[in-house]
Amino acid sequence: MAIPEKVKNICCIGAGYVGGPTMAVIAQKCPEIKVTVVDINAERIKDWNDEDLDKLPIYEPGLKEVVAEARGRNLFFSTDIVKGIKEAEMIFISVNTPTKTYGIGKGMAADLKYIELCARQIAEVATNDKIIVEKSTLPVRTAKAIKTILSTSESNFKFEVLSNPEFLAEGTAIDDLHNADRMLIGGDDTPTGKKAVQALVDVYGHWLSNEQLLTTNVWSSELSKLTANAFLAQRVSSINAMSALCEKTEADVNEVARAIGSDSRIGPKFLQSSVGFGGSCFQKDILNLVYLCRHFELPEVADYWEQVIIMNDYQKHRFAKNIITTLFNTVSGKKITFMGWAFKKDTNDTRESASIYVAFELLQESAEIHIYDPKVSKKQIMEDLYYLLESKQLEVTMKKEDIDKLVHIYDNAMDAAKNAHAVAILTEWDEFKTLDWKQIYTDMFKPAFMFDGRNILEAKEMQEIGFDFYQIGKAL
Repeated sequence: MAIPEKVKNICCIGAGYVGGPTMAVIAQKCPEIKVTVVDINAERIKDWNDEDLDKLPIYEPGLKEVVAEARGRNLFFSTDIVKGIKEAEMIFISVNTPTKTYGIGKGMAADLKYIELCARQIAEVATNDKIIVEKSTLPVRTAKAIKTILSTSESNFKFEVLSNPEFLAEGTAIDDLHNADRMLIGGDDTPTGKKAVQALVDVYGHWLSNEQLLTTNVWSSELSKLTANAFLAQRVSSINAMSALCEKTEADVNEVARAIGSDSRIGPKFLQSSVGFGGSCFQKDILNLVYLCRHFELPEVADYWEQVIIMNDYQKHRFAKNIITTLFNTVSGKKITFMGWAFKKDTNDTRESASIYVAFELLQESAEIHIYDPKVSKKQIMEDLYYLLESKQLEVTMKKEDIDKLVHIYDNAMDAAKNAHAVAILTEWDEFKTLDWKQIYTDMFKPAFMFDGRNILEAKEMQEIGFDFYQIGKAL
């Protein structure tokens, strides 16, 4: 069997934030193609198959409607990875690629062990030629590594490896897939490479125009993903750097952002100052880029991009420090309410959320952290804190028992804020804009402090209620 011109059966290895929504939309838009998402996590697959669509493991606006339309028709979720690989003509690899916590490149390089395991499993069980699509965020030249593993297998089958990086923003992933700015596909400049690229172009061509479908070589495609996230994160860190100066000079960071954003050469996007960026991509991709630059002996380039991460860490530390100093230089035994835990609104993803790091700084000062987030579970919040503690990224003397004692999770915002000394907004959920802040103020200890880490509330209104109110990038 040769590399197919038209794909009728797709398998995706990995049912996470990228694989799940992407395959759901492909299945929705391509009803004649069977799409199977496989994962070793049986609990996650069970949740994807749950009749109650509100129990899907990932929260994205519009996702449950897409799943409802395609699941059982041509969209399937399974733990049978071997079957999925054997049946598929095209296999997407969408597994986790965390930053290494060991060995060479520790703290910066991408850990490709899961990618390698996927490649080896495909080579072991494949029974015909296949198109392999990199969908995880990967460093440059990963496709070559995958192809090397596949080509040295004992089988005589041909594997074409494509790079198809995702450019989804969590919270708008379904709209980003339906109305993509671009869909980037990188492949080899060979007859079979071009054939594989065209097969994937035809899949996305069910709903995207030729202008939206960009084809490149593999290396350009891989590097474009890292570069895009680096540029976006750079904008966030740039405006956050200016927010510190705004607070000292009585400038308003929102007015500054609006002024520079009206310049057509700059534009307004990603100029919203906050407590810092989070998510699975920005920090990981920039650290990967830094590692690559150092590997290729470009120290000045590496230092330049590393400063984006340093500024982001500074912003989180600055926010936590402001809470401590404002509360008379001690938060020991004081109740600090966190409104939000996800790294941004309209997602239940907490990876690298600023909330985690701000919480840790306050916990080290023996503060009681009381948390409400409309979509993040208690289990996830505690796992985030345990993971950071056990990863030893921070020099702390805390133990899990300390976290258990000091952290409290709530099902509603009003209970979380009752008898609090301070409220900190860490996620820009829309519901926080319309909470009964007068009642919250009444139920808090006085003076009642409010720290708006996302600049979503009106300062004048909060001050009229009685709050001692603080925002990012505005004079204190």
